[in-house]
Amino acid sequence: MTRGRQRPRIVAVTLTTAALLCAFVTPALAEPAGETVAIDDYVRAYDHPMGSQIRKHEGVAVESRTAPDVGITATVAGIDVSGWQGNVDWPAQWNAGRRFVWVKATESTTYTNPYFNQQYIGSYNQGFIRGAYHFATPNTSSGAAQANYFSAHGGGWSADGKTLPGALDMEYNPYGATCYGLSKAAMTQWILDFSNTYRARWSKFPAIYTSTSWWSQCVSGDFSSTNPLWVARYSSTVGALPCCWGFYTVWQHSSTPIDQNIFNGSYDRLLVLARTPD
Repeated sequence: MTRGRQRPRIVAVTLTTAALLCAFVTPALAEPAGETVAIDDYVRAYDHPMGSQIRKHEGVAVESRTAPDVGITATVAGIDVSGWQGNVDWPAQWNAGRRFVWVKATESTTYTNPYFNQQYIGSYNQGFIRGAYHFATPNTSSGAAQANYFSAHGGGWSADGKTLPGALDMEYNPYGATCYGLSKAAMTQWILDFSNTYRARWSKFPAIYTSTSWWSQCVSGDFSSTNPLWVARYSSTVGALPCCWGFYTVWQHSSTPIDQNIFNGSYDRLLVLARTPD
């Protein structure tokens, strides 16, 4: 079974008052033994941004700087960011009309985003409704282990109306076999393990980010009654959804000039997602 490379850690960042008030833990970043790794080199080597493997394997039909006409009456524009974006200009994103964001917190149980504080707390201070996401590597540790690591490093949830549920990023294996060497049944169980562990800790099911193609190849279970769907498709239309969701909650439709998302509903409905326990 192909396994991800071990990631070095870098120096810890001081927890700010805002983070303490929100009851979230800053990612633990430890200095790598015997070597100095520049932050951006660390990110380039070990950070797989949301959708990076989907674009690699599925390509891009349409890249647009503006949201497509989705044929529904109310939507909210948002983005997602990772270490690749570094320090984000949050006033500029706000002025561009974006109102929500998911920030990468963790990957496997070995990587934390060194820009997490600036991105997560900075977006909150600007007025964004924000959440954190986890890039899954199901062949390296259990779903429960990764849910707990994510929860301990920024991925928590609270019913404050400003915090989105954590998101589980399920996409192609950057290190090898598409489905991480797991059968559909085993992958379904891994996701269920992550989802149930997260909900037990935070009283909220995580959103699931994926593409229809990857999901069809790798998963056999039905999460439509519990987990919000965040679907990735870089096109002018969202197309067929993964089984067995009848609608999407969020659609990642573009990565130009930054990953862009549409919430399927009004701002009031986005607030419901942010403040209501499951």
